Amino acid sequence: MNGTDVSQRALDRLSAEWDELTPEAQKAARYVLENPADVGVSTVREIAEAAQVKPNTIVRMARQVGFDGYDDFRAPFREAIRQRPSGFPGRARMLQDIRRSGRMGELYADMVQSTLRNVEETFAATTPDALTAAAEAIWCARDIFTLGVGVNNANARNFTYLASTGMVRFHAIPRAGSVATDDLAWSGGSDALIAMTSAPYRCEVVDAVEVAVEQRVTVIGITDSPASPIYRAAAHGFVVATDTPQFFPSSVATIALLETLLSFVIAQAGPEIVERVEAFHSRRRRLGIYTDEGS
Repeated sequence: MNGTDVSQRALDRLSAEWDELTPEAQKAARYVLENPADVGVSTVREIAEAAQVKPNTIVRMARQVGFDGYDDFRAPFREAIRQRPSGFPGRARMLQDIRRSGRMGELYADMVQSTLRNVEETFAATTPDALTAAAEAIWCARDIFTLGVGVNNANARNFTYLASTGMVRFHAIPRAGSVATDDLAWSGGSDALIAMTSAPYRCEVVDAVEVAVEQRVTVIGITDSPASPIYRAAAHGFVVATDTPQFFPSSVATIALLETLLSFVIAQAGPEIVERVEAFHSRRRRLGIYTDEGS
């Protein structure tokens, strides 16, 4: 999504038509999916140059997804343009400018609005059926690997921690002293990988997903764009909104989706899951891990 509420129909169609596009048209579609804001401010020649294709390739791509031509295709993108600095340093400088100009209340309001909007957009872009299908794949898997690096490392490990209260088949990777591709060495068709990354996409995650696909592992991809390499490779793909006034992509929607996905897994599980959760928490109380206060 890259922080831009562009025509979802156009983006979804580009992603759906991916395999039918020529290699040159795929280059054009990739650029549009990853840089939707650029479309609204660029001519067909400028977009073609940026995508390293010919202008008529852009026009053909636009027509294939249901528009009369490039101008018609560009119109909804123009409406979606949001004026803010791009890149992490630019956003950090913007936050400093807000403080100097005494607009902290405005920053607070923007943070609240973007947080709510990210969650709303993320759940609007998925369905209960999609979550059910992914949950079934997870529950039926022999071993489930959860992969995130950088800020998503904490998200992946939190998901694994929560799942471990009732299940023992979840493994957060990369393990200490290892790399994700090596952690998947003995994975196969009976396993599942939950992978997450947002732009700029981390090579470790992309490489691990490629290995998983080669080994017939079921991939659940959580990312910020249908152009993301892990979304296209995933058997079950989810797009999360990461837009925020602060300098780094927001994790709020990712966490919300992961918590929802885990709830669907528990709902798909057999009756033994209730006994496991009860035994887990009873053991913690017996070992004094929980305080009696507020119980």
